[in-house]
Amino acid sequence: MFAVIETGGKQYFVKPGQKIKIEKIEADAKKHPVFDKVLLKKGKTEVEIGLPYIKGAKVEAKFLNQGRSERKIVFRYHSKTRYRKFKTHRQPFTEIEITSI
Repeated sequence: MFAVIETGGKQYFVKPGQKIKIEKIEADAKKHPVFDKVLLKKGKTEVEIGLPYIKGAKVEAKFLNQGRSERKIVFRYHSKTRYRKFKTHRQPFTEIEITSI
C-alpha cells in the first residue's frame, strides 16, 4: 500500500511506517498532521487516481522533529568583471512518520 501526497508545493511518495522530511509546517504536540491532498492511492489490488485529488482520502502522520537542513552554498560569479557574491542557506524542515493511509 502506498500513496502520493502533495504538501508544501511538492509531491511525496509515501508508505506506512516511512519517515520523510517535508517543508516546514506548524507543529502542535497534541495534533497529528493529516494530509488530504492525495493524488494517487494504491491498495492491494485497486488503484485510485485523483482529478486532481481523491475525495475522502487522507494520509495520517505524526511529528518526529523540526529543524534546519545542511548548509547550501549560493555563489554568483561573472567572469572578467570581478563580480562575486557568496551566500549560504539553510532550509527549515519537518520530519514526520506516516502512520496510516
